[in-house]
Amino acid sequence: MAHPLDALFQPEAVAIVGASPRPDSFGRRLLENLLDYGFPGRIYPVNPRHEEIVGLTCYPGVAAIGQPVDLAVIAVPIAQVPAVIGECGTAGVPAAVILSTGGREVGPAGEKLEADIRAAAARSGLRFLGPGSWGVLCPPSRLAVTFLPLCAKPGHLAFISQSGAMCSSILGWATQKNIGFSHFISLGSKGDLDFADLIDYLGNQEAARSIIIYMENLTRHRKFMSACRSVSRVKPIIVVKAGRRPAGGAGEGLGDEDAAYDAAFRRAGIIRVETVGQLFRCAEALGKMAPPVRGDLGIITNARAPGLMAVDALARWDQAPAALRPETQAELAAVLPPHWTPGNPIDILGDADPERYARVLDVALKAPEFAGLVIILSPLAQTDPVQTAKVVAARVPPGRPVFAVWMGGDEMAGGLKILNEAGIPTLETPEQAVDTFMEMYSYSRRLKVLQETPPRLPREITVNTRQARAYLDHCLWEGRSSLTELESKAVLAAYGIPANLTVAAASAADAVREARNLGYPVVLKIHSPDILHKSEVHGVRFYLRTDEEVRLAYDEMMQAARARYPEATIWGVTVQTQEPEADCELLLGCRQHPNFGPLIRFGLGGVMAEVLQDWAVDLPPLNLHLAHSLIRKTRVHRVLLGYRDIPPANLDLLAEILVRLSHLVTDFPEIVDLLINPLMVVGGRFVAVDAHLEIRSAAVPAPRHLIIAPYPNQYETAWMLRDGTPVLLRPMRPEDEPLVFEFLQKCSDDTLYFRYFRRIKNWTHEMLVRFTQNDYDREIGLMAVGQPPGPEVMMGVSRLVMDADHRTAEFAIIVADPWQGKGLGPRLVQGAIDIARDQGIRKLYGDVLPQNQPMLDLARRLGFTLKRRDDMMRLEMDLEAAPSA
Repeated sequence: MAHPLDALFQPEAVAIVGASPRPDSFGRRLLENLLDYGFPGRIYPVNPRHEEIVGLTCYPGVAAIGQPVDLAVIAVPIAQVPAVIGECGTAGVPAAVILSTGGREVGPAGEKLEADIRAAAARSGLRFLGPGSWGVLCPPSRLAVTFLPLCAKPGHLAFISQSGAMCSSILGWATQKNIGFSHFISLGSKGDLDFADLIDYLGNQEAARSIIIYMENLTRHRKFMSACRSVSRVKPIIVVKAGRRPAGGAGEGLGDEDAAYDAAFRRAGIIRVETVGQLFRCAEALGKMAPPVRGDLGIITNARAPGLMAVDALARWDQAPAALRPETQAELAAVLPPHWTPGNPIDILGDADPERYARVLDVALKAPEFAGLVIILSPLAQTDPVQTAKVVAARVPPGRPVFAVWMGGDEMAGGLKILNEAGIPTLETPEQAVDTFMEMYSYSRRLKVLQETPPRLPREITVNTRQARAYLDHCLWEGRSSLTELESKAVLAAYGIPANLTVAAASAADAVREARNLGYPVVLKIHSPDILHKSEVHGVRFYLRTDEEVRLAYDEMMQAARARYPEATIWGVTVQTQEPEADCELLLGCRQHPNFGPLIRFGLGGVMAEVLQDWAVDLPPLNLHLAHSLIRKTRVHRVLLGYRDIPPANLDLLAEILVRLSHLVTDFPEIVDLLINPLMVVGGRFVAVDAHLEIRSAAVPAPRHLIIAPYPNQYETAWMLRDGTPVLLRPMRPEDEPLVFEFLQKCSDDTLYFRYFRRIKNWTHEMLVRFTQNDYDREIGLMAVGQPPGPEVMMGVSRLVMDADHRTAEFAIIVADPWQGKGLGPRLVQGAIDIARDQGIRKLYGDVLPQNQPMLDLARRLGFTLKRRDDMMRLEMDLEAAPSA
């Protein structure tokens, strides 16, 4: 089988371990479901107490079957499962579904059993779902290994659920709505296979065009992000995440678990819906149509009020109904009564019969201004739900974003049945139809945003990592987890984050001297590693204008601090420049989440920040595009654009500060909490006037504490061509799209054909972003870029595409014609080999056209083995056996 999980979803032979002849048993239901669903492969009941069940030979154990088995379905007491898994491994069974319950959900004993199951599976490489799975349905292969009473119809929707009960609910609802599935999966307790594994697999399954998920929690967060970032570009992923707030009300503020999920889903390209009802509605729409590419909605209604409800629903999405073109208005006027009021919603009046619906629908379906339609039928005197449904069903092309709202009770049932059978989503209210349309459109819009090329920084960001490292290591060596304000600002300054001038003073005389040096007025703050909240000891004094005011403030602050904290170490005060009154006060922060890593926060600052909570959260790494997006998510963004007498702020500079903050928390997993409040906006400048860092020894090295792989700068190398031309070998960035486009123009038709195996004349933005926007956990393009004194020009690139488990990787290379024959090709291939080895890849391979003799000669010199595969030459290298360069 081509993929390890093919055995789970496309088995040729299934063993039911725990099969039973008892009519009321799970083991019997498993067998009957598999037989009734028409499974075409071999079925082997396994139970040592029986010789035959439902006419099938029963075996005492998996090993006794004596024939290849692809999938074992296990329904025995969980205490027996480790031994069963061990036996399956010995018999060469590659996959299992464990329906047995009693794992980690019952406590330590169950956790130990799950550990024993994993250990038994690991010995043979067997992959399994569960324990506690409710089974798997795969209509394309006629597979139904579940005790659920209903089976799924064939379709193109894949469903993954962490709840067995939700599986049962979805199946019952889908049957009523005439919705089919490509895969229907109950995860269970995720003892082995989890969301990431299944999303990776479904991403490569043509039958699964969309993925919907019911989720309660995540494991292996970084792998999940990598899988979703890869798959969401080619098919929609919609999630309802249960548990927005932890039990007991915990998890408020920046550490809010739900804010972390929101940020992760957004960066992964996932559409999150709020309720199970929304998930059902999106599932229906995805099962029947492609996502709309625009938010321009047309509304057809026979009553004014439901149309206005639809408009209000659009307004909640900051969207207005599509404006009618004059041509469309004229065509509608020709088929509607004279007293029709032009506009959208298109009110076809209360006496509308099926024929009027048909004529209006004919106009609307060909109107280019509509990306989708909501057709509303209210139960009025002239209403004919069945005949109207028939004319709608006859006219709507398959897959067109059209939603039907037949409002009423039982009298609408006949019409709804016709619409469902025609593949048209039916909703109960106008608001539901609009929300479903907009949620579908959100996928297209988010995909477009993810594929936008970020602007290049106006200058290269330089940071002093060594300096920041020295400061943090010093504090850790002293056994301190909290940095003082002065130390915190020093770390920020090393990364170019602006702060007001701040110096330490150990006496009143020192404070006066430093105040004179800085220039009055000044600010004094208590300086102590043990006093975190300065306001508790009246430890901040503003607008000090004379020597005497500084002396008096110093003495009063020291006295108050020693009285409140007699055991505290107090180093004196810090003297700081007094900044003018701010145009606006902002907050920048970052807190380390135990599963999601650093969470960056931006929003309104000042003393009311925690009360107003106008902030947005995102995950590092950030680029300028993502930083601007983070800023726009807040209400204070409108103030920063300029408001009344407040001048516009330099948002490009603010975005750069956020990028610098992202670099800092990316480089230092030791930072567990960072807060800048306020970051003052003063006359076009940004200045941090208060800052605090909490640190601890890192559990993992950077950047493994992130769940999104950052730019791998460790692979940057300076080099020279044979003619002395300086180049930089570095991984490709999203900002490189213009360089890549210019590079491809310099490649001859033959060069492009040897790389892409086809003739390509036009390079679209959608094609280029596939090259430049890489998940560095899976794909790295190592490009050669010209360096001064020459121009910045891309000369060539080797690309490494790794599988999800980092066992194998495919490579390819292209060098533009002006730089061929200068030693760049061998260097780029060697770079790909070195990166693959560093990533733990075991086998490297690539395909080359037989007529590309220079590449074949190079591969032989570098130690690849060559094999003919159809009309290609396959290059392979065993990196575990091959010596390092």
